[in-house]
Amino acid sequence: MQQNKMGKGMLIVAWVIGLGLLTLLFDEQLAKQFNPNAEPISSSNQGVQEVRLKQNRAGHYVSGGAINGQPVVFLLDTGATHVSVPMHLAERLNLQKGRESWVQTANGQVQVAQTNIQSLSIGDIQLDNVRANLNPGFKANEILLGMSALKQLEFTQKGEWLVLRNL
Repeated sequence: MQQNKMGKGMLIVAWVIGLGLLTLLFDEQLAKQFNPNAEPISSSNQGVQEVRLKQNRAGHYVSGGAINGQPVVFLLDTGATHVSVPMHLAERLNLQKGRESWVQTANGQVQVAQTNIQSLSIGDIQLDNVRANLNPGFKANEILLGMSALKQLEFTQKGEWLVLRNL
């Protein structure tokens, strides 16, 4: 009887461990589907830095990168005038809150604080002194990489790939 209870207990423990491992595996797979460019592919040709980004499952370009040396996740947004940083990330990214202004976003009007990003990088491409907004209404952890950064790059899209080049 005691052996039977012990066997059932071991079986339950094995199932819990198995389910935990499956959860970790699927969590990693879901993360890769959202951001297949956690570590972007970089190359250099005659002094021009190039980064290749693969489209995610939803058709967006998401990439790992850095702001002021701190790791971040960028969501490329050619419809955004400026880089848009969620306000709750400002301190961690060493961004100073500047003059406030109203801007029109896809979700309506919102009051943002202007800021300046000293250093922004994706792969081996680095941009300096990039205008940005701190957006209190944006609760996500991703940063919208808008045209204040993208206009400093040449970018081309072919199939499911986007290629960024520094100018």
